[in-house]
Amino acid sequence: MAGYDSNYALLQTAGYQAPPSRAALGERHNNILETIGGTPTVRINKLAPAHVDLYVKLEAFNPMGSVKDRLALGVIEHAERSGALRPGQTVVEATSGNTGIGLAMVCAQKGYPLVVVMAENFSIERRRLMRFLGARVILTPAALKGSGMLAKAAELAETHGWFLCRQFENEANADIHSRTTAREILNDFDGERLDYWVTGFGTGGTLKGVARVLKQERPGTRVVVCEPDNSPLLGSGAAQPRDGAGSPLGSHPAFRPHLMQGWSPDFISGLVEDAAADRLIDQVVPVAGSNALRCSRELARREGIFTGITGGATFAGALELCRTAPQGSVVVCMLPDTGERYLSTPLFEDINNDMNDEELEISRSTPGARFDTGAAAPAAREAQPEVDVEAAAIFEQAIQDPDQPVVMFALEWCEFSWSIRKLFSRCKVPYRSVDLDAVAYQHDDLGGRVRAALRSHTGINTIPQIFIGGRFIGGCTEVLDAWRDGTFQDLLRRQGVEFETPAVDPYSFFPKWIQPR
Repeated sequence: MAGYDSNYALLQTAGYQAPPSRAALGERHNNILETIGGTPTVRINKLAPAHVDLYVKLEAFNPMGSVKDRLALGVIEHAERSGALRPGQTVVEATSGNTGIGLAMVCAQKGYPLVVVMAENFSIERRRLMRFLGARVILTPAALKGSGMLAKAAELAETHGWFLCRQFENEANADIHSRTTAREILNDFDGERLDYWVTGFGTGGTLKGVARVLKQERPGTRVVVCEPDNSPLLGSGAAQPRDGAGSPLGSHPAFRPHLMQGWSPDFISGLVEDAAADRLIDQVVPVAGSNALRCSRELARREGIFTGITGGATFAGALELCRTAPQGSVVVCMLPDTGERYLSTPLFEDINNDMNDEELEISRSTPGARFDTGAAAPAAREAQPEVDVEAAAIFEQAIQDPDQPVVMFALEWCEFSWSIRKLFSRCKVPYRSVDLDAVAYQHDDLGGRVRAALRSHTGINTIPQIFIGGRFIGGCTEVLDAWRDGTFQDLLRRQGVEFETPAVDPYSFFPKWIQPR
């Protein structure tokens, strides 16, 4: 099997043993790194179809809350053994967040300076966690996607002589999963059925490392890989462009922005390509972003299992598989991280800070400690935060600018914002996009304050919101409807905006995971 004769095989031959798990060490540890791995496999009792046994492997039980703690330890310790990483040398890596958090822990414990390169559109919690652990975080423009942050990390490593982890192609990434994750799964189902193993892919380390061991020792186990339905890098069958050194050459042609941070970047990594070439993948399941959000929430509310969007996405793929799996099948699904990485993402968009009507009613059902009585009662829940002068001025200047009459208030990661961007690009509509999650709007929560001014003006909290000549048009569907019936074009003409009118259905730009009208 190509790629199996790697560091992992050599270490096995040399008698190398993986660090013992928590269960073997009991309650005492020499350092935090000894707590990596040994994560539990838990049965799903309420959400699984009755005719199958569905289990999830909870990688949130790693010390920094994700499967990438394993990667970080494996890559750094292999570099130490090989001499590629010198004492005190700076480590640098490009990451969507979880690998950087794991590396920050490992480098803090071992004493290596760490520089993390991350696209600016990934969740703010991640960069704050890395900085809290002592790492320096360098942001790259969201428009350059994952391949942009990868190129920046390589540029920094070459310029400064830093150690570049190369998580997307480093065999040490896959090797540690062969030594630990795969062995844990096999031990959990020793002597029992194990029909399907379900995972997503990002770097490909978990996929390649676990799948090659399963294929060797449990060849009857089918390996199922999930990916975003609107960004089918594997499902498309299209090759990843690569340069002469084998590194990704720009974005994969099938890539589209999607909700699953940490899943499938805009390129197919070398490790994922190895897994596909070695025929380790038996099935690819496309997953809708809406199903990922729904399953993450249902896991929390019905099973008490807290996982992020990627965990919800992998679980959604596992449920799809389970519906047609034979009677008595045993399915193991990877849940790669904790939900706390997603507080500023759409996963928590409907979670209030204040009491809702039901909670207020419960509060009012007894007389004590209530907010709606007494002189010290706070302002009514419905009161909106005061809009500050700076944010209001920025908002007004944007919608009243005669040189840019078409303005969209957007978020860089938002697929509905991208629907409008694609429509405007196709029809050559000049516009200004005020991306409230961009770096320029992050200092002192300027983006949040401008969004409050926007909400105060329109009474609507959703994104995107589009204006023409100071007039509020609406959100994504309102613009698509207005383009379809011609009223949007009429408004553009009245403002003297030049554009093109190709024969196109505006709803063709809608995210694929939403049924088009």
